Amino acid sequence: MNTHGPRRVFGPRPPLLKRPARGPNPLRRRTDRIQTWCTVLFVLILVVGLPAAAISAGYAAHASQMRVVAAETSARHQITARLADATPGPAHSDVREPRQARVRWVADDGERHTGTATVSGDGDSGDEVRVWVNREGALAQPPSSPSTARTMGWFTGCITAATVAALAFTGRARVRRALDRRRYARWEAEWKVVEPAWSGRNRR
Repeated sequence: MNTHGPRRVFGPRPPLLKRPARGPNPLRRRTDRIQTWCTVLFVLILVVGLPAAAISAGYAAHASQMRVVAAETSARHQITARLADATPGPAHSDVREPRQARVRWVADDGERHTGTATVSGDGDSGDEVRVWVNREGALAQPPSSPSTARTMGWFTGCITAATVAALAFTGRARVRRALDRRRYARWEAEWKVVEPAWSGRNRR
């Protein structure tokens, strides 16, 4: 057993690890740099462009639909009409389920009208119901609700996000295939120059 401590090793010391030299890498070709920048652009599109496009499209669709809601609400109003016929519903059904029924009402000018409107629940002939009419006094569908505008905004935003993501992935894949073709073509051209000397065919 050695009681004098570890043995001294003679000879040159191993070289210290140095940091990699900075500057352009001779092995890094132009296609590699282009692919790096395309990857950076791809990430920026997904992180910044996709949310911005989706939010902008969603807000635009919501605002547009809200204008439609406001226009329909201002052009239509509810009046009280009466059922022209009884509206029996199917057995074991919800009495609040909307149904088509013939109704009659009196316009502002005193003229009597009849028509088919959507009413909620069952009723007998002569029962009062609320229906929507336009400015001319004709039956109309209920105006769109703000919830419809919100749904349209979310739907448009999701579709926009999916479209941007699909375009980004498709563009990245096409650029990568184009760069790979260019690399393979250049490698083949360089191999035609190097291979004869490397294989020794020139020494024959």
